[in-house]
Amino acid sequence: MEMPQIITFIWSLIIVFNIIFIFAIIFLERRSVTATLAWIMVLSFIPVLGVILYMILGQNLSRRKIFKWEKKLHQIVQAIVSRQQEQLRNDAGKFGSDIVEKHSDLIMMNMNDDESALHMDNEVKIFTDGREKFANLLEDIQKAKHHIHMQYYIIRSDELGRKIGAALIAKASEGVEVRVLYDDSGSKRFSKQFAKQLRNAGVQFVSFFPGKLPLVNVRMNYRNHRKLVIIDGKIGYIGGFNIGDEYLGLNKKFGYWRDTHLRIEGLSVNNIQARFILDWNQATKQEINFMHYYATTYITNSKIGIQIVSSGPDSTMEQIKNGYIRMILSAKKYVYIQTPYLIPDESVLDALKIAALSGVDVRVMIPNKPDHPFVYWATYANAGALLQAGVRIYTH
Repeated sequence: MEMPQIITFIWSLIIVFNIIFIFAIIFLERRSVTATLAWIMVLSFIPVLGVILYMILGQNLSRRKIFKWEKKLHQIVQAIVSRQQEQLRNDAGKFGSDIVEKHSDLIMMNMNDDESALHMDNEVKIFTDGREKFANLLEDIQKAKHHIHMQYYIIRSDELGRKIGAALIAKASEGVEVRVLYDDSGSKRFSKQFAKQLRNAGVQFVSFFPGKLPLVNVRMNYRNHRKLVIIDGKIGYIGGFNIGDEYLGLNKKFGYWRDTHLRIEGLSVNNIQARFILDWNQATKQEINFMHYYATTYITNSKIGIQIVSSGPDSTMEQIKNGYIRMILSAKKYVYIQTPYLIPDESVLDALKIAALSGVDVRVMIPNKPDHPFVYWATYANAGALLQAGVRIYTH
């Protein structure tokens, strides 16, 4: 085959692959009209680079069942949710909370959307300071008797990371089961030597969606940003603080770090536990038995109701986003949002604009120090659009 024929053949293959990708985007992927048109334009006008960009940024995992429920636990959760749905329809007052009656529609949506059970026996402590959060976490780790399950997007091997690592090593030496799941992209700078030290000490230290190539992760758009800790199935941490010195305010560039984290005791910890085990089983293929860690009873003195709602790369519904939209459009007096990145999609932006135009006091607080410049510029662009609708924007 002569060179011109080879070039023609290769170009024909490229065109065929592009057409396949275009058909996949149109007929198989769950995307907005804007995203679909954007990817079709990219693939059409820059074929080779477009395919590479699509493989890195454009894959949609929502049609793949990458997280698998253990059948028995799933049946238990479904039975609880079905019973609670019936109770909400007939007499929401039986939950013993005016808040449940007032927001029964939102609770019902979370049950339908994410099989999210409502538990009313929780105690909650709120942290907005990293030092306080990690001091409490270390204290709870030191008291662990059976297991410690930990999951973070970013784990650094700096002073804080090594302090927590040392605490985990100490518990593993006592026979406590210690599992740590970290995101491969978020924690890529973690010391390999320290990781080896953790594993040698008995800590199961595993990455989520690791890249198969040295410098490129083709699934970089599907990262795991959850920050969870479950201790003995009784205490759960969930929120925004990652593990790193900057979250203690020790980074001169960012200064004091303001975030929010919750420490929960009660049956809602089961829901956090289930999310961790789903992620762990997907990442490790070890198939931890849910029922071994599922608490059937845990009584506290508090009556705080909690639903744990989660979305992931394989979600067919955008559960968390749907909840935000429902709350925004239900607001009568005010909507206050504090976020590091103001990059919602059009549906959330429209909901905020509609609320503001309807006379609801909508305020959004964003940081004045960017950690990602491009993201920060996008945040300001969206802030400008919201200002025109009457939303008040604050920097902190």
